[in-house]
Amino acid sequence: MTSLLWILIAIQVVMGVFDTFYHHELTERLAWRPSQRYELQLHSLRNMLYALLFLVLGWLEVHGILAMLIIAVLVAEIVITLMDFVEEDMSRKLPASERINHTLLAINYGAILVLLLPVLIDWAMQPSGVKSAYTGWLSLIAAAAAVGAALCGLRDFTAAKRLARMTCAPAASLVEKLPARQTVLVTGATGFIGSRLVAGLSGAGHQVIALVRNPAKADMLPPPITLITSLDQLPADSRIDAIVNLAGEPIGNGLWTDAKRRKILDSRINMTGNIVKLIARLERKPAVLVSGSAIGWYGLWQDQVLTESAKSHACFSHELCDAWENAARPAEEHGVRVVCLRIGLVIGTDGGFITRMLTPFEFGLGGPLGSGRQWMSWIERDDLIRLIAHVIATPELAGPINATAPIPVTNTKFTEELGRRLRRPAIFRIPGGLLRRVGGDFADELLLGGQRVLPNKALSNGFVFRHETLRSAFEAIL
Repeated sequence: MTSLLWILIAIQVVMGVFDTFYHHELTERLAWRPSQRYELQLHSLRNMLYALLFLVLGWLEVHGILAMLIIAVLVAEIVITLMDFVEEDMSRKLPASERINHTLLAINYGAILVLLLPVLIDWAMQPSGVKSAYTGWLSLIAAAAAVGAALCGLRDFTAAKRLARMTCAPAASLVEKLPARQTVLVTGATGFIGSRLVAGLSGAGHQVIALVRNPAKADMLPPPITLITSLDQLPADSRIDAIVNLAGEPIGNGLWTDAKRRKILDSRINMTGNIVKLIARLERKPAVLVSGSAIGWYGLWQDQVLTESAKSHACFSHELCDAWENAARPAEEHGVRVVCLRIGLVIGTDGGFITRMLTPFEFGLGGPLGSGRQWMSWIERDDLIRLIAHVIATPELAGPINATAPIPVTNTKFTEELGRRLRRPAIFRIPGGLLRRVGGDFADELLLGGQRVLPNKALSNGFVFRHETLRSAFEAIL
C-alpha cells in the first residue's frame, strides 16, 4: 500500500462524504423520498462493503484466499455502483453537481483499482494468512472512515425501512369530486403541489394540459398528459374546462433582495395575466380559474383569528398576494368564475417548507423559531388537492378561499409534534434576533411572523378535511 494509493483513497472518502451529506441528505433528501427506497438499499450495502475494505486495508495484510475475497468485494462494489447509476436515472433527475461528483468518484476509483489490484494479486499468490499492517495515523484514519461508512450504511438501511411504511393514498381518489372527463390546464405542473394534482387528474381519467418551463422536469409526471411550454401553443378552439394556476418563483429558497422580490412578483403577475389573455381568445371559455395566492395576503398578525372577511396588514407578502389576486380577477369579465386559494404552509415529504426541517429534526437538532408563539396555519398536501377539486366542482365558491386546516398551531406546538413523530427532542431554539439579522423581512414574514387562519368558506360549503389536526397529518406522511 503506497502513499499515492492512500492519497487517492483519502480523496475518494472526501468526495463520498460530500456526496452523502450535501446531495443525499441536504439537497435531494433521499431518506424522505419513498421513490428512492431501492437506491438507499444499494447505498446501504455499498457503505457496509466500504467499511469492510477500510478496516482490512488499514490494519491488515491478507494473503491467499482472503485476498481473493477482497478482490471479490471490489468487484461487488462496481456492480452495486452500476446498479445505483441505473436506479438514479430511472427514479430521479440528478443535479449537475451530483453528476460531476459521481464522474470524479468513478475516475478516482479507477485510479485506485489500477494501483490496488496488483497489490491484491500479489497477496493472493502467497499462502493464505493474515499479517498486521498497522501504519500509525493512517490506520487510525482508516478505522474512522470504516466507522463513518458503517454508520451511513445503517442510516440508509433504517431510512429504506421507514420509506417502505410511507405509503401515499392513490392520487386518483383525491379528485373524485370532479365531474367525468374534465380537461384541466395546470401551470406550475412540476412543482410540489402541481405534480400531485396532475397525478390525481391523469389517474382519474381526466385530460391534463401541463404548462412547464423545463420539459426535462416533466419526465416524472404520470402519463397521459399534454405538455406545453407556452400558452400561445394552445389554439383558440381548445377545450379547457378548468384552469389551475400554481406557477411562480419560489419565495422561500433565498433572501428577499430587490431582484428576488421583482422576480417573485413578476413571475406570478405575468403568468396570471397571460392566462387571462388566453381566456379572452378561447372560443369556449373555461368554467373556473383557480388561481394561487397565500395566507400572506393577511400580513403579520398575532393571535387574531382570520377568516376570508378579515382585513390585511401591509408587508411584502400582502403586496405579492394582493397583486396576484388582482391579476386573476379580470377573468370574471369573460364569464369565468375566479377562485383565489389563500394557501397556508403545505405539509408533505416530497417538498414544501417541512423538507428543510426533517433532517435537522431527525438528528436531534430541531426546535422552535424565535419565541415559538407565532401561529402556523398549515394544510396537508393531499387535503389541498382535494380542496382544489372541491372548488372546481362547486359553482357556488368564488373569490378568496383559505386553504388551511381547521386547527392552526403555534410554532412551539408544531416543533413538539414533529419531534414527537420522529421520536427526537425539539429543544434547540433559534433566536429571533439572529434570524432577523440574517434574513431581514424574509425571516420576519416567513419564519417569525404568523397568521391564525381558519377555512370558513371551505367548511361552510361542505368540504371535509381528512387531516384536521397536525398529529393526524404527520401520522399520514411520516
